[in-house]
Amino acid sequence: MGKTARHLRPLAALLGAALALSTTACGGATDASSAAEAVDISGSISGQTINYWSMWKDGEPQQKVIATAIADFEKETGAKVSVQWQGRSNTEKLVPALNTNNVPDLVDGTLAKLAPVIGETGQASPLTSVYSYELDGKTVSSVIPEKFTSNGVFKGEDGQPWMVPYSISSDGIWFDAAKHPELKATPPATWDEFIEVLDKLKAGGTAPIAADGDIAGYNSTWFVTSLLRLKGAGSFKALAEDKSGAGWDDPAVLEAAQKVETLVKGGYLNSGYNASKFPAQQQLWANGDAALILNGSWTPTETGSYAAPGFEYSSFQFPAIGDKPASARVDFIGFAVPAKSKNQVPAQRLAAYLLGAKYQDALGTDAKVLPVRQDAPVDPAVASVKAAIDAAPATHLQNDGVTFPGYTEKVFFPRSDELFLGKTTASEFVAKMKEAQIQYWKDNG
Repeated sequence: MGKTARHLRPLAALLGAALALSTTACGGATDASSAAEAVDISGSISGQTINYWSMWKDGEPQQKVIATAIADFEKETGAKVSVQWQGRSNTEKLVPALNTNNVPDLVDGTLAKLAPVIGETGQASPLTSVYSYELDGKTVSSVIPEKFTSNGVFKGEDGQPWMVPYSISSDGIWFDAAKHPELKATPPATWDEFIEVLDKLKAGGTAPIAADGDIAGYNSTWFVTSLLRLKGAGSFKALAEDKSGAGWDDPAVLEAAQKVETLVKGGYLNSGYNASKFPAQQQLWANGDAALILNGSWTPTETGSYAAPGFEYSSFQFPAIGDKPASARVDFIGFAVPAKSKNQVPAQRLAAYLLGAKYQDALGTDAKVLPVRQDAPVDPAVASVKAAIDAAPATHLQNDGVTFPGYTEKVFFPRSDELFLGKTTASEFVAKMKEAQIQYWKDNG
């Protein structure tokens, strides 16, 4: 697995770790953040120092882009950036630091990891001034697509934003366009068309879908996205937060589970997927031994070193089921500034700085990831995902943004795995989820 995608591979696994940590983070220091207010970041910051804890490791593509931005920022502003390239453990290290007076001025990470630790605990500074700051003659808020911010995902209880994203990730059903030009020319738009494609692949002797069955976050995407296609973005979160469990009686929920059951019973999943160990199935897909894989926008980078010669990365979105507008999954990576930061102004300026066109373009073309700016170019390998996001009327987070402590890893994932691995039927899955969810909310208020 490539360095670039390691933090994203199962985002769900990271989310579970973050949620476990959040109970610790909630235990202290929230009183210190109550005085946090928006600050004016337009003045001189020459001579000031920023202590930045980065989620990237030295040598990673994103790290190289950010390091260039830091060098330019220091030259332009006269400020000094003391950066620690800590890697994915930076958020875990932040938890104990928040309970002291020795906190970083700036930290980055996925929304899934930052939200429970700092965003939802009142320990982040409002970044209102970052969003109104001008770069390249445009405000930061104007270069971030409105559909990313309209649902308030970056806002705290006070209504002010605590996070500013600088890159995104998404997913799609990936294929080799050189081998399957018909899928690029006419991708299946509906579930019925999707099944027709799978039948043709199967009849032609090609394994239709590869899947590493030991990755719960990947397995669950089939059910969650099916439900979102049936009922719209936000429907899985609404289902999960239903303390009565009655939502699981909705026929649409059973229908979503039956879509997964269809893939299992129809023999559309590659032989051995239910006993595979990551990245075995991903590798055989990249080698051409299976046609499709539902995976993240990091797939080209992660599989590029072992893909078949001439492999042309392309993807199509999860097919429509019913008539609901199809949202695109968008997960975020961005900056937060702890309320206890002693250098608020330069820290927030640096957070804004990475939204500049030069660095957003570099993330897209050099790091080959998806920048948050819609006007930034991207590598051809991820162009299909960017086009889908640009065209989507709305967005949703992985697992529809469900962040209830312990819910995904203890309630949902084990039962979703049983469904996807063929160990339980759709109706059994629904019944088990209803029972487990009722018990979860009894135990967790």
